[in-house]
Amino acid sequence: ILLRAPGVEWEIADDGVHQTARAEIDLPDDPLVLELSFDPVDDPAPPEADRRAATAAHWTDWADGLELPPIASDVVLRSALTLKGLCHQPTGAMLAAATTSLPEVPGGIRNWDYRYCWPRDASLSACALVDLGSHTEASALLAWILERVGHLPGPEQLRPLYALAGDEFLPEAVLPTLNGYLGSRPVRIGNAADQQVQLDVFGPVVELAYRLACAGEPVTDDIWQLVQDMVVAVSRRWHEPDHGIWEERRPPRHHVHSKVMCWLAVDRAMRIGELAGRQVPITWRPLRHRIAGDVVARGWNPEVSAYTIAYDDDELDASVLWIGLSGLLPTNDPRFVATVKAIERDLRKGPIVYRYRLDDGLPGDEGGFLICSAWLIEAYVMMG
Repeated sequence: ILLRAPGVEWEIADDGVHQTARAEIDLPDDPLVLELSFDPVDDPAPPEADRRAATAAHWTDWADGLELPPIASDVVLRSALTLKGLCHQPTGAMLAAATTSLPEVPGGIRNWDYRYCWPRDASLSACALVDLGSHTEASALLAWILERVGHLPGPEQLRPLYALAGDEFLPEAVLPTLNGYLGSRPVRIGNAADQQVQLDVFGPVVELAYRLACAGEPVTDDIWQLVQDMVVAVSRRWHEPDHGIWEERRPPRHHVHSKVMCWLAVDRAMRIGELAGRQVPITWRPLRHRIAGDVVARGWNPEVSAYTIAYDDDELDASVLWIGLSGLLPTNDPRFVATVKAIERDLRKGPIVYRYRLDDGLPGDEGGFLICSAWLIEAYVMMG
């Protein structure tokens, strides 16, 4: 890290562990530029004003190419810029967040490090950008995921999260010397979810490839290979228990959402094949039918009158809305309608929808999730 401060004379104090630079200046009439750069090169940088103008032009040009909705277009644009800012251009990966250990509740301990790429979460984000007319992020992400799969013995071993530039494991640790945001400790680096089984990952990846194909992008051999890999992964593991989308730090269970996402992977793969004129293996249709039958029969809890978080469980979970949002069940199916009503009754509080109300094995309060609110809204729309 290099600090350029032309005209400023620094005094360096060394306490044996850290160095501290101090300077006193009289502010001139002209702006004083302090330039902090990471991984600096030897060549002198262009003038600061030129770089500022080039940066503004880059982002403005990208934003001008978006197809924004007429409602709340300024908010959508700001959200799109945030997602774009989380894209790592050299690799194609997308960060889940730019920070670590922001608490769900100030002062709480549910503080996690999300400075990594979850193929599932990144695919959802890239889908949002595709909806706004920007496809390059999705194509780059799919290429990055294909590269990750290529380093594995089999596609079914795709991990829940990765570092941006490589496949190294990300053990979780605590930094006890940091106070955390608003005193929210511990401050964590790494993420133990790296070692979890999350079988819902395959569905969103294929959904992203499908959305790109629907947007007119060609289904290249590489994308078709990735789609086939995801179906192979589903065929080998869909029947297993897992930790689910919410990364519960409890023993694996047969999560309904994970099964639905496995179904989604096969369903969207078949649709991509039809769109692109690709030969669809004859095993895909019975696989899709088998997963759907298992979810519909075993995920329904007659005592709760709803699909619940996992087989043989009576707790609700907002992510099971995907049994209708995905198309596995028609949205006018009485069981889906009953599930929507149950989630609204037990998980909604004003505009906020909670993921669940169960004891997830962690102390402290659970925060609401805006994506769950969006899923409930989408269910309302699809139900008319």
